[in-house]
Amino acid sequence: MTTLFDPMRLGDFEIANRIVMAPLTRDRAGPGQVPTALMAEYYRQRAGAGLIVTEASQVCAEGQGYLDTPGIYSREQVAGWRAVTDAVHAAGGRIVIQLWHVGRISHVSLQPGGVAPVSSTARAAVGKTFTRDGFVDVSAPRALRTEELPGVVAAYRHAARCAMDAGFDGVEVHGANGYLLDQFLRDSINDRSDAYGGAIPNRARLLLEVMQAIVGEIGGGRSGLRLSPVTPSNGAGQDSNPQALHEHVVEQLGPLKLAYLHVIEGQTAGARDSAPFDYAALRSRFRRGNPGGAWMVNNGYDGKMALASVASGAADLVAFGRPFISNPDLVRRLREDLPLAPLNRETLYGGGAAGYIDYPTLDEATAG
Repeated sequence: MTTLFDPMRLGDFEIANRIVMAPLTRDRAGPGQVPTALMAEYYRQRAGAGLIVTEASQVCAEGQGYLDTPGIYSREQVAGWRAVTDAVHAAGGRIVIQLWHVGRISHVSLQPGGVAPVSSTARAAVGKTFTRDGFVDVSAPRALRTEELPGVVAAYRHAARCAMDAGFDGVEVHGANGYLLDQFLRDSINDRSDAYGGAIPNRARLLLEVMQAIVGEIGGGRSGLRLSPVTPSNGAGQDSNPQALHEHVVEQLGPLKLAYLHVIEGQTAGARDSAPFDYAALRSRFRRGNPGGAWMVNNGYDGKMALASVASGAADLVAFGRPFISNPDLVRRLREDLPLAPLNRETLYGGGAAGYIDYPTLDEATAG
């Protein structure tokens, strides 16, 4: 029987176990949105995960929505990330970077030239973002023109190439949580009348073009995608038919032979049953089109749930988010069914080493 702690082949590479460190925004990048030595140590400490998915990293300057989040489009950012990947690989880990464009979940103070952020729509989201003035309301966006969309796709392609240059094992595209690609997917946000709005195939077009471009650049075996079919994060209202929408996306992804699909069940960081959705049906459709692709689940899993999900075949991988912040040795704690260290919520976003690289492992806590 397969267990949570068994190794597996994930696309083009092997991983030591089926426990994934989920992407976690920490707002600690340096000037120019360049990863720092502090970030390299943070990820190195957590290299016991079968796979690390980095914090979301913008694919272009316009894709930034929060203060001090890293990018993956400049030479300096690539060099900063290379220190991170080298540290993780030296510790025996595997790491992919999450590619991100926030769309309308941004603020003019974070945009080049102080202009409005971009989206599928000109309607503002109800939500806040993190700036030098703390948490503030997001700014009203402008709708991307049809002729601008190839440039968005090109930015993702360039970021994927930069990720390979930085030594990552692969990339995960952030298509979830009300950010740009999700803003095109959902008819609760997308009010376009061009080829990227209206019917499901049109609303899915940008996401699929992005995935096709990335797979064309680095291969399906090093590419993954994150979706959140029903989460209301960042002011994203429910799509009128999320089941049909996401089943269409998954069907179209089949020929790309992605390494994995990462699905958030329910409301991100909230209730797992926040809205009706048949995840088993989506999983079956994904596996029919891509039998070698892995199904990664996320949201509110504890050790027992994760063990049962992998053992039953309901999941190939289980992603854990905030438990990895305060438990750098989370894999050991899950394996030995040991208590988890509590999280300090005051140090989640921004700052330095405190609440970032100073959480002790069990051995360090005992020695101390």
